[in-house]
Amino acid sequence: MQVRTYGTSGPFVVVVHGGPGAPGYMAPVAQALADTFRIVEPMQRGSGGEPLTVARHVDDLHKLVEEHCEGVRPALVGHSWGAMLALAYAAVHPGRVIAVALIGCGTFDRAARDRRKSIQEERTDDNLRRRLEQLPDEFPNINDRLRIRGKLIKQLDSYELISTDDEDEVVDARANQETWRDMIRLQEEGVYPAAFAAIQEPVIMLHGDYDSHPGRMIGASLEPHLPQLEYREWERCGHYPWLEKAAHDEFFAVLREWLAWQFTKGPREAIT
Repeated sequence: MQVRTYGTSGPFVVVVHGGPGAPGYMAPVAQALADTFRIVEPMQRGSGGEPLTVARHVDDLHKLVEEHCEGVRPALVGHSWGAMLALAYAAVHPGRVIAVALIGCGTFDRAARDRRKSIQEERTDDNLRRRLEQLPDEFPNINDRLRIRGKLIKQLDSYELISTDDEDEVVDARANQETWRDMIRLQEEGVYPAAFAAIQEPVIMLHGDYDSHPGRMIGASLEPHLPQLEYREWERCGHYPWLEKAAHDEFFAVLREWLAWQFTKGPREAIT
């Protein structure tokens, strides 16, 4: 996997992108935190010879933590699918991370997925609906199609963005489909979110009230298994808090302060 690093001092923080299959867009978060932390930003495994699974991504993330975090416990900061992967990793490797921050976390049950779909449908006007319907004809390449669809859906998931500059975004549609299919299977089999009961470390959800991912519903589905879960929500904020005019400054202030506290409230122990 390709890995980008930022910062030269401070505790380690691993920033986990979403999608699945959309590497690189978390760079603004990594760069903003690099004044205080040493940031590791992995580009998750793309599609290839074997179907992608949640377990494969968890194993990849573990190898990265072992190789790049110098034997100490990092914090994980995941966005959307990346938040889900961060939880999956912390459940498989209890005690290996110091804390987990979930930004715009994805859904863990059908009710939340249905609510997300209904919110997006309510926000979709006739012009956007026609545009979405035309995508298969306009973009025969499935990666291009998913990339453009993501940009259109981003409009539904955002309140007022500082910037919409995402021209260089890379999308792996097959990785998206394979990974998400496996996550749904695990949810339907009852593995998630029940497995998160193994996580004893602090966990916080950072969510926008305009995000079509229904934050309070998702939090409610996690709380029985993560009683330590904290929840913070911002008004006039969508799925990408670091890009929202109303939430940008406070989002980074809260995230930076919360992460710093996790590393200072007790000794950092080396992994043996």
